[in-house]
Amino acid sequence: MKQLRKFLMLPVLLAGILLLTGCERPPIEAVQHGFRGTAMDLIYNPRILAEQAEKNTIPASAGLVPAEGPKAGQVYKNVKILNNLSVAQFTSFMVTMTSWVAPEQGCTYCHNAANFADDSLYTKNVARNMILMTQRVNTQWQDHVAQTGVTCYTCHRGNNIPQNVWFKDPAVQVGNGMLGNKNGQNTPVEGSGYSSLPKNTYAAYLLNDEKINVNGPTALPTGNKSSINETEATYGLMIHFSKSLGVNCTYCHNTRAVASWEESPPQRTKAWYAIRMARDINNNYMEPIQGLFPPHRLGPTGDVAKANCATCHQGAYKPLYGVSMLADYPFLTGPAKTTQKAPDAVPPAKSVAMK
Repeated sequence: MKQLRKFLMLPVLLAGILLLTGCERPPIEAVQHGFRGTAMDLIYNPRILAEQAEKNTIPASAGLVPAEGPKAGQVYKNVKILNNLSVAQFTSFMVTMTSWVAPEQGCTYCHNAANFADDSLYTKNVARNMILMTQRVNTQWQDHVAQTGVTCYTCHRGNNIPQNVWFKDPAVQVGNGMLGNKNGQNTPVEGSGYSSLPKNTYAAYLLNDEKINVNGPTALPTGNKSSINETEATYGLMIHFSKSLGVNCTYCHNTRAVASWEESPPQRTKAWYAIRMARDINNNYMEPIQGLFPPHRLGPTGDVAKANCATCHQGAYKPLYGVSMLADYPFLTGPAKTTQKAPDAVPPAKSVAMK
């Protein structure tokens, strides 16, 4: 009888192990993020934080290079971007950018070694656009990146293509056998926390300007215009935010009034600008250069790789934990000139009371 019990316990133990593999093992720490009693706790795992800290260290820098001397555009041929830099600045930055984006391939990733002025490699033309995009983020989107800004390293981290990019999904076929239209559900992926929520909501919000809805202000049938599908897509996007920044919902929302802007932490306003910054990047800097890329660098529908929150954050609440690299590369930034403004309902971050 005892042997039979042991035999029966084995599958139970195995099932328990499989069930717990989806859980996060201890230790867990809670940090108060609002007034006491409001359940505004941020939940962290020190083990995961230690792993993230190692991934979010900045590389060594040669330091600020003198701007005096002959200009790169006067000395070198076919310099279309950063031609007003000194030769010292320009050459130093080219070496640095190579270490950020193509440490294995070196200069030949973007240049014809026999003729550096040649534009035949698509990567050179892409790099020009990416420098312009970086300058755009640092000058036009300070409501999100503040004075910290971004560089090529923020996203690339030594990879030719940032590790966290997205492509459009193939069109969902309406009618999926007996189950009907899946709407992207029940296909677990990391972006939606391996849940049953829609697996790719980026196109709706980070490329198109679709409304982020959950529920209406009044009951059906006239007030609640948000369908269950829209709600599920919104939750999928929120999980993406959470996974990308390594935080839980209380980082941007007050749990007692999730929809209220007036009672939200200032980070929610930052996220509002982040969504619009991602749209700007994807629509004005990535989509227009799709024709530059060879087929093997495009997605399943033939579209170019695009940015989402994880592209920069990579699991940290601030990319590289808020350490700015711009002091050594001032030409990647400039005077602030933000053109996008949050709606009146969104309080400025400085006016939101947080204790």
